[in-house]
Amino acid sequence: MSEYYYYGLAAMLYLATCWVFSAVRWWHTCREPKHRHQYIWPDRKLMVVCFLCATVTLPYAVDPTSEAAWILMKSYFPATYFFYSGMLLLCFFGSVKQWETWKTFSWTAAIIVIATILVPVLNAWLPFSFMSAEGIRFWQTVITFESVVMMGFTALAIAQVWRWIHEARDANYSNPEDFPLDYARRVWLMPIVLTFVVWPAYLLDSRAVMAVEHVLQAVFNIVLLITVLPSWRRKAILPVVDTDTTPEEDCGLEARIAKTAVEIEAYVKDRQAFLDSHLKMDDVVEHCQGGRTYVSLAFQRRYGSFAAYVNSLRLAYYEQYLTDHPHETKEAAAIASGFSSYNAYYRARKK
Repeated sequence: MSEYYYYGLAAMLYLATCWVFSAVRWWHTCREPKHRHQYIWPDRKLMVVCFLCATVTLPYAVDPTSEAAWILMKSYFPATYFFYSGMLLLCFFGSVKQWETWKTFSWTAAIIVIATILVPVLNAWLPFSFMSAEGIRFWQTVITFESVVMMGFTALAIAQVWRWIHEARDANYSNPEDFPLDYARRVWLMPIVLTFVVWPAYLLDSRAVMAVEHVLQAVFNIVLLITVLPSWRRKAILPVVDTDTTPEEDCGLEARIAKTAVEIEAYVKDRQAFLDSHLKMDDVVEHCQGGRTYVSLAFQRRYGSFAAYVNSLRLAYYEQYLTDHPHETKEAAAIASGFSSYNAYYRARKK
């Protein structure tokens, strides 16, 4: 049996896992999280589209002997995977970190990727091949350059997520449940790992190496799917402060906490800092003299948590806002009250 049979089989295995991932992602993993209003994964449609895009490589799975199909197949991974990784990182972890500011940047990258991969796609799917040997060499240069640019895009996304991870220490977010810190720590470097899977077949121009890549990518898809299934599970970000003190020290500590609580009230409540949907504990610490330890303790002992206190103020403001503005929508009222969306308001109210 020809080795091309196994090359096509490996490609079909990869495609099958992409299709299964898309189907399960679309029909299964969203209902429960959305029902609980704890939907933290990247936009369902966006993720499904990313995995379904692999379908363009079907000509190679059907006929791995085709030169046009091979040009498309070996170009697909370096041309698209770095973009997918960067976009999903920004979308997932940026859902509560001004994802809107990254949309234009991501759309620009998407246009570059589509324009680059469209030529080999058409060359493989049309009943005739329109690329000459010189055209193929030129386009391989274009794809290489575009892939390097997308690696830069992914590096930017990795750096941004790294900054968000460090911002997420303690109870830094007023809506801490929205940032899956534990998961971010486990996956933010994944695009670097994928680099060693994406490039070899392209650089070596080897169908055998591509078959190995297909198997590895299929395994990755299955592992990712298993990880995605329980998408409502994540750890809350809570402050950890050592509060073991003697009775004498505790009296002084309570006095410092009481003073810090007054400073917190003055900034967060009186100056309405809670209306900032991206308010962080760091912002509060800057307006208190006691430092981060006492601010954390004040929130723990007086208000339960940073997020609980801030969102209680937002909820009260929301009710008053609707009373004063009866013609406003609930979504507009939620945003005006400091929530990132109506769903964020609903989650806070449920708590």
